[in-house]
Amino acid sequence: MLFIAVDFLLVNMKSVLGSLLVVAGAVSASVPSLEASACSVGKGSVQYSKSVPDLNDFPKTQVDVCYDDTSIHITFTAFEETNYYFNENQTTNDPIWEYEVMEGFIYHGTNDPQTYLEFEVNPNNVTFQAWIYNPSKVRASGAPMDTSYLTQPLVDGLTAETTLDKAAQTWVSSATIPLGLFNVDNGQAAGTSWRMNFFRTVVSPDTYPDQLLGAWNPTNESNFHMTPFFGNVNFV
Repeated sequence: MLFIAVDFLLVNMKSVLGSLLVVAGAVSASVPSLEASACSVGKGSVQYSKSVPDLNDFPKTQVDVCYDDTSIHITFTAFEETNYYFNENQTTNDPIWEYEVMEGFIYHGTNDPQTYLEFEVNPNNVTFQAWIYNPSKVRASGAPMDTSYLTQPLVDGLTAETTLDKAAQTWVSSATIPLGLFNVDNGQAAGTSWRMNFFRTVVSPDTYPDQLLGAWNPTNESNFHMTPFFGNVNFV
């Protein structure tokens, strides 16, 4: 029995190590960067239009980031939208990612994180917010992966406001995320460094559950939880 347990452990360790080596070989030394200013001055903006993982054309998506004394402000804009597809029965922290969402993965620091905030919003203004524990940094097979939900986002000061414009084929969600979640004191955001990545899912009633995936910095597999791909974001 002991030999079987040891063999099983070795197989799992090899699987995790193999996933990490694949990522290490696939991610270049540089990732995209964004400078975000105080909201009173302006915003930092990125656009993306490539799919995950094959880098095909993807509906244009824009993310604007700025900060104030208490919060990070992120505006997600989905262009070329035709579906606005969501499950009207879903509420806070339900698996809204199964339908159409825009997402931000956020970490205060400069290394490839093991723990980070996952924030999502759908066209119905329903949100998902949770701390993700991903010690393999790539959601490797056999490695731990855990989720700790923020169950009172409005009480915490984490809010979203979403507007649909079907004539223009857009939807826009503006999110406010407290700096205190990341142990950044009020008024101390300037000069801080972050790692982030931004994502969008596209799906229709006809194609569900098969989704198109897009990202600011596309991962090399259909898996958003790969922190070596997180871009650098500097609050100036």
